[in-house]
Amino acid sequence: MGRGPRGTRRSPGCGLQRLLRLVLLLSLARGVSGEPGTEDVDVCATCHEHATCQQKEGKRICICNYGFWGNGRTRCVDKDECQFGATVICGNHTSCHNTPGGFYCICHEGYRATNNNETFIPNDGTFCADIDECEDSGLCRHGGRCVNTPGSFACYCMEGYVAKNGPEPFHPRTDATSCTEIDCGIPPEVPEGYVVGSYSSTLGGQAHYSCKEGFLSVSGDRISRCTALGVWEPPKLHCQEISCGSPPEIQNAILVGNHSSRQGSVAHYDCQEGFESPGGKITSVCTEKGAWSEITYACTEIMIEIHDVLVFNDTCVRWQISPERVNARIVYLIRVERQQPDAAESVYEETVNVTTDSRTPEVCLHLQQGTNYTISISAAPPRRSVPAILGFQTPEDDLLEDDGLFNISVFNETCLTLSRHSRQVGSEQMYQVEVLGQRWYLESSYHAALFNFTTRDRAPEVCLDLYPATDYTINITLLRPTEPRSAQITITTSVTAKQTIANISVYNDTCLRWSSLKTADVLEMYLFHIWGQRWYQKAFVQEMVFNTTSSSQDPEICLDLHQGTSYNVSLQALSSALPVVIYLTTQITEPPLPEVDFFTVRGRPLPRFTLRKVKEINGPISSYQVLVLPLSLQSTFSCDSEGMTSFFGNTSPADGYVAAEILASDVPDDTLEISIGDRLYYGEYYNAPLKTGNEYCILLRITSEWNKVRRYSCAVWAEVKDSSLTAQQMVGVGLGSVAFVTILAFFSFSAV
Repeated sequence: MGRGPRGTRRSPGCGLQRLLRLVLLLSLARGVSGEPGTEDVDVCATCHEHATCQQKEGKRICICNYGFWGNGRTRCVDKDECQFGATVICGNHTSCHNTPGGFYCICHEGYRATNNNETFIPNDGTFCADIDECEDSGLCRHGGRCVNTPGSFACYCMEGYVAKNGPEPFHPRTDATSCTEIDCGIPPEVPEGYVVGSYSSTLGGQAHYSCKEGFLSVSGDRISRCTALGVWEPPKLHCQEISCGSPPEIQNAILVGNHSSRQGSVAHYDCQEGFESPGGKITSVCTEKGAWSEITYACTEIMIEIHDVLVFNDTCVRWQISPERVNARIVYLIRVERQQPDAAESVYEETVNVTTDSRTPEVCLHLQQGTNYTISISAAPPRRSVPAILGFQTPEDDLLEDDGLFNISVFNETCLTLSRHSRQVGSEQMYQVEVLGQRWYLESSYHAALFNFTTRDRAPEVCLDLYPATDYTINITLLRPTEPRSAQITITTSVTAKQTIANISVYNDTCLRWSSLKTADVLEMYLFHIWGQRWYQKAFVQEMVFNTTSSSQDPEICLDLHQGTSYNVSLQALSSALPVVIYLTTQITEPPLPEVDFFTVRGRPLPRFTLRKVKEINGPISSYQVLVLPLSLQSTFSCDSEGMTSFFGNTSPADGYVAAEILASDVPDDTLEISIGDRLYYGEYYNAPLKTGNEYCILLRITSEWNKVRRYSCAVWAEVKDSSLTAQQMVGVGLGSVAFVTILAFFSFSAV
């Protein structure tokens, strides 16, 4: 033993006490070991209450039970297995619970033990697995979508539904959130556009747009979609009024009449003088694409052929022209060259211009007697021709005596030159001029005149007051004391280049009135060329050509025209070369009655109705409307009533409503089927289900609209008495009835 601290002493009694304790322990140990010669003590009787006596190596010992630790006799203390943490002992998502001599594990909320018991001990491989709450299909209510999470779940609204009255995601036990089906309502309007056909206003529904007649899509998508926000995508379609601009220029042609650049407008062309269109009339139409239609014909140059040139009355020349279709006034250039007998070359003398529309022109020239001449005849620009050349010699002087003979030549169309054969200056002579004219297109129209004049001139000239477009025979007599001498010439005056029609106007839709600038009481013939088209009927063309006569200063006429048609009317007085063009549009009349199969429905589901497309006879068909009226209003309803609204805009069920509107362009050529009450939108109108027990009249109304005028026709499609539902509606009603009975049963149970 070691020494105590300095300055202290140990008591002898203390050492003895320690010695006794040692002896006691040795004796006990000896008794436990059971050595021979020791006292047999019952060890098992001394085991702790939480210990078990066991035989090991021939000895009996006390061992603390599982979950306890100590010496087994005097001490067995509970072992706290949970002190190391639930995750270590029980695994993830658990709570550990200690018990005397043991422990047990419990899974957290949202998890369950793989042995399907509430508690477990992990020594058999049991662990906590996540519970998939989403296996319960109705957990997130109507329209909800369950998403499983570790230990829990979250509710979201399904596609096509939107969260209301609470947050998203939500928990049905703590949140009041409900999922409501998305309804975007009526699609937004597009200026000068419309919705094509029916559409659905739920999520993903598409509204297809198109531009109205007379308007063209210049940019943007034609589809608007119902979005998850419950609103339609802003439509991007941009409709612009069709304007073709100025008509195209045609080489060697001029644009005639008034025209516009709107769809359906027609531009008319006339070939310039000296040109013709062998294929027919040249026109171009403003199309729905905003461009003028391709012009298939062209103006080609007319080459004039001058032939059969001959000399008569010594100094006069006559020739013929071809082709036969040349009928306008032509200016001819006659170049005269004189050849003297002793000269080596010809000497240019003069160029004479002659204007006439005759097919056998002639002219008398001032030539010297006994002289060789060469003349060249050609058409003046813009006409073209191959020059005709003729050489001849005038007779000698001794052949020209004053025998009173003279020739007549024409200049400036209505003026005459009298060329006497004698070269001597004579005394004053008197001539008598007798004029008789008749228009080739008016058998009863005559122009007669008779007058005398005197002159000393050897080649007098006289100008006559003649009507245009008239064939004249002019007889001139030289009044001599001896035998009178006469000469005759025929003249056809050309049509006037001035306009003779003014102040043209339209009245009573199809009648014309105008002022005539001609001489009073002179009979005139007017040529009408009428061309009608319909933009809504590409194949429709009406063309009329006729003439009428009148001596009135204010003629008028009523035309036999079709309704709902745009007309181009060309009016020309045959004495004038200038037509007047006027455009008029006839109003539309009521469209044909709808072709329907009439039904009387009594207490049974409504059939599907067949809509048949009608022909556009007196105007364009714009739309088809399905009208729903109380049966009591059938006898008083006016088809042209424009006060009907949509189902939602209706102030009273007794007023009726428009269930559907389908544009004519969306109706196929054969038929289109429609169910009353299918809950779809047609245009801006909702096709609502009919209320059971009510009586209805269902009408089909056809609308024709053009030029700001509307016309309607109606037909009764069905009479519904004691209205039932369609098969589609009956399914919805059956489900609603089941829900209602369930609710009643619930409340009855709650009351008990």
